[in-house]
Amino acid sequence: MAGVELGKSVAYTDRYDASLLQPIPRSLSRAALGTELAFLGFDLWHAYELSWLSPGGLPKVAIGEFRIPADSDCIVESKSFKYYLNSLNQTVFDSAEALCEVVARDVSAVVGAEVTLTLHDLDGDYPGFSPVAGRLLDGLEIETSVYQPDAALLSAAAPATQVQAAQVFSHLLKSNCPVTGQPDWATLWIQYSGESIDDASLLKYVVSFRQYEGFHESCVERIFTDLKTRFTIDSLCVYARYTRRGGLDINPIRVTPDLQGMPLPFVRTLRQ
Repeated sequence: MAGVELGKSVAYTDRYDASLLQPIPRSLSRAALGTELAFLGFDLWHAYELSWLSPGGLPKVAIGEFRIPADSDCIVESKSFKYYLNSLNQTVFDSAEALCEVVARDVSAVVGAEVTLTLHDLDGDYPGFSPVAGRLLDGLEIETSVYQPDAALLSAAAPATQVQAAQVFSHLLKSNCPVTGQPDWATLWIQYSGESIDDASLLKYVVSFRQYEGFHESCVERIFTDLKTRFTIDSLCVYARYTRRGGLDINPIRVTPDLQGMPLPFVRTLRQ
């Protein structure tokens, strides 16, 4: 982390500069999982402040949707991504397609995998808010004082049962950026088939991330791994929708191979 510029005083530039992008190896957080990774998926980033110039000098704006594969070597450090996107503001591109080609190439080079970029017109048909399917956990009456992740909080439902495509969610996922200490807020959605998990224990576990320092991606991967390790689960999806900072939101989704390519269960929460 010594080379990361986040937290240092850095001037914004409005001229294209791919060197602003900084990678962070996924191995830094995955080493702590202590088990063979059993998930597929991707990180869904949205850039709400994407802008550039046409050849005639007219500003263009769009919402950029990035998909970064979960098997990439690295993630993009988020503040460096903001600096990079800002460097496009006064940069001329011949077309939106040319912009996509350059930006997707740059981000792909940093993360070590093929990244896709889709642009959405602000006046076009862009997905809006959608309800979160499943059972909300947040109304459960629990007591807890554990605010660091602890898989021992998780327990199976009693009596023991098997479930198919059970869906639960919570708006109480919070963690802290490991570089700046700023809070990150998310809605967590889980779908699973297999051994039934006790709802109260799952909510305690979600809340236990409250003072944890971890990147969005690593939090989701730890939750996925803890659930897969702790219970006999045949099928699992863990999906988090984080609130945005600096015009960027990051929404990791991790799935077992049988769910690879599944439609996103919801596309945007009210807090986003």
